Amino acid sequence: MTPNELSIRRYRRHAAGYDASAQRTMPLRRRTIALLDLQPGQVVLDVGAGTGLSYALLRAGVGDAGRVLAFEQSPEMFELARERVAREDWRNVWQVCESAETVQLPQPADAVLFNYTHDILRSRAALHNLMRQVKPGARIAIAGIRYFPWWTGPLNLYAWLKNRPYNARPGELWRPWDRIEPYCQSLQRWTTQFGMGYIACGHKRD
Repeated sequence: MTPNELSIRRYRRHAAGYDASAQRTMPLRRRTIALLDLQPGQVVLDVGAGTGLSYALLRAGVGDAGRVLAFEQSPEMFELARERVAREDWRNVWQVCESAETVQLPQPADAVLFNYTHDILRSRAALHNLMRQVKPGARIAIAGIRYFPWWTGPLNLYAWLKNRPYNARPGELWRPWDRIEPYCQSLQRWTTQFGMGYIACGHKRD
């Protein structure tokens, strides 16, 4: 089973209750989106958009003249996002059920959100495909989980267990941002969740 197949299988179990479970990290989601410094008329990409929980916040940033691009490989998660867009009658949201390795965007993005998309950040093929479709200088913002400092020892078993039900690569948590870092001019990072999480932002290299 490939990492993508395993991820799809795992999110099949979580889709129905995802929105409720994600409420505890909504402040981090808002903080990460704020780092994008979105402007009216811009195009923003929601990577691995899940059920579309970020859509309203992203639309508020780009306004009616802007556009939200989104993709999600889990059919169950994507269906909930599709229903959300239809229910809200959002005309400026483009979305597709596709993987990060193969998705083709309708236009280049001015900003990119990676909100708890650990497996995508660990896939070189996914990052190559996405970053080639992002404008030079595009703002990039990331929120995710990481291991505690090495000296905390057994605490990292807790981080691994928290990550495993959702992701195919739960062990790659020491520097989960290191594969996107070369695409960025600079990548600032802040620790969250008492050391088990992080937020980062930067710009795509010219």
